[in-house]
Amino acid sequence: MSREVASSSSNHILVVDRSAVSRELVARMLRAGISGSEVVTCKTGAEALGLIQQQHFDLITTSLMLPDIDGLDLCLQIRQFKSHRYTPVVVISGDADTRLLKEGYAAGVTDYFDKSQGYHAFTKFITEFDHRNQWLVGHILYVEDSRTAAAITIPILEKHGLQVSHVTSAEEAYNLLSATRQGRGEDYDLIVTDFYLEFDMTGGDLLHAIRARMHYSRQELPVLVITGSDDIDTQVELFHAGANDFIGKPLIEEILMARIRSLLLIKHQYNTLQSQAKKMEQISVTDTLTGVFNRRFLMDSGEPLRQDAYNQPLWVTIVDIDHFKQINDTQGHLVGDHVLVGLGELFLNKMSEATPIRFGGEEFVLLFPQLQPKDALIRLEQLRMAVEELNPCEIPVTISIGAVDASRHPDKSLNELIKLADKALYAAKENGRNRIYISMDEQRALPIEEAALIITVETAQPPTSTNDTKTVANNS
Repeated sequence: MSREVASSSSNHILVVDRSAVSRELVARMLRAGISGSEVVTCKTGAEALGLIQQQHFDLITTSLMLPDIDGLDLCLQIRQFKSHRYTPVVVISGDADTRLLKEGYAAGVTDYFDKSQGYHAFTKFITEFDHRNQWLVGHILYVEDSRTAAAITIPILEKHGLQVSHVTSAEEAYNLLSATRQGRGEDYDLIVTDFYLEFDMTGGDLLHAIRARMHYSRQELPVLVITGSDDIDTQVELFHAGANDFIGKPLIEEILMARIRSLLLIKHQYNTLQSQAKKMEQISVTDTLTGVFNRRFLMDSGEPLRQDAYNQPLWVTIVDIDHFKQINDTQGHLVGDHVLVGLGELFLNKMSEATPIRFGGEEFVLLFPQLQPKDALIRLEQLRMAVEELNPCEIPVTISIGAVDASRHPDKSLNELIKLADKALYAAKENGRNRIYISMDEQRALPIEEAALIITVETAQPPTSTNDTKTVANNS
């Protein structure tokens, strides 16, 4: 038994063969075909089963004849381990006839390689095998009213490592997909549905609902239809209704899995494109220097954030670095950039409840949702003090802050609130910098200490109730 160690993130592969030469050749080809592979080799079935009990393997290859057990029997025993129920098992043999192929698939063999083709052909085979099996990961919603058919098909799908949710009617499938569309249910990568179903909805009706009512595209949610009809008109109807592909009955495992693999690849490509689009969108609204949001984000998403916060606590804050021009002039722009980066990291790491936006130059807008006035004032003072302790590049840095409580101005837009915060910021700078001023109304901006006293008095006064009014009236 031998081991070739690679990185901890590698693919773990087990090679079982009675020939030491064959074991070494297969291991070498696997390492060449699947990068970063950790290959363990052994001679007998007993050794293989012992290893499987000790660790998980991502791929197992075995010869058909072993010293102590038949390769197909080994595969059957491998499938008894829950940890390896769906692990790909490739049989390498030079004499696998049709009967053995059928018995092998029944035993849980994933694929065969004819070693009479030569071991160089095996490198190509294993590379393609690895690529194909990358797409056999997904969640299938299987719609089949025949429990007999389901009892045959579900194990085939699960044997290949797929997660299967089975329902017996199109109505059930429709309800599950509706919940998913509304963000309340599980996600599915592929629908496999029989065309002829009991109850009111057929497979065709389900297709129409998926495409026309729920607006799933063929790429977002592929659909494979199982049909016992050879009628061309029916097949054309399926494609027009939104099917990606169809397969006839009786199901043949190799054909079924080829169709599923192809459709899962479509879904994978869709997910990849969506992920890339989100990343590009994130890049477009992120300030490249500091990592916080940029002004475009404020223009695109700021007002919707304000709309969401109507009748909810929202503090709009402008932060300005004191004497930043002097830092740039005396220390250089590189040091100035370090100061900006340090401030951005502080916002992201220490002010996680805020949405930080680089407004321009050395100015930042911070939106604090769901903060009550007292808590907001505490957080603003904590921010000011944290910047004092920052000292990027061993340079003392301070900030001035202007802030406004949006709940005091329920009819004002975000732009109008920013203007009020900017007036408060101006007051902070005019009165010595390294301080916080709060906009109380359109005319007044007060130091945080005075604003805190007013806010304390306001929050301490209980609201006048109807009963209190009646009591005062009666006493008078």
